Amino acid sequence: MVQTVNEVDARAGCQGQVRLSLWRGALMNLALGVPAIVPFSLAWWLLAEYLPMDCKTTDDLARPGLTNCNYTTLDHAGVVMFLLAVTGVLMLALVIVVNVLRPRRRGQHLATRLGTAVFIPVPFAVLLSLV
Repeated sequence: MVQTVNEVDARAGCQGQVRLSLWRGALMNLALGVPAIVPFSLAWWLLAEYLPMDCKTTDDLARPGLTNCNYTTLDHAGVVMFLLAVTGVLMLALVIVVNVLRPRRRGQHLATRLGTAVFIPVPFAVLLSLV
């Protein structure tokens, strides 16, 4: 089977376009990861500070024998949960627009863009490793 020069050029152009799409998707998802630091940090705080506590309400503070109970953490938990819900929904909307709606409108493959979505938590992981 003999390939013509045009077929080889078309195949190389298609591979180059896929490679460019992967780079573009990875960079866009890394850029999305910067504002995603806020909901990731809020979720991290809830998992690291609020959930391990022995008390869940201010009434529990009066019980004897509690060793891991902090009034400040209890006081901030409601605000943190609200902010996590708001920023999480906003980030989810941004991820859907950037990784699903925009590529579909341009006729790109969703699998390549969704595959690069694993880069979204990278800025938070870098920040967490520096702290």
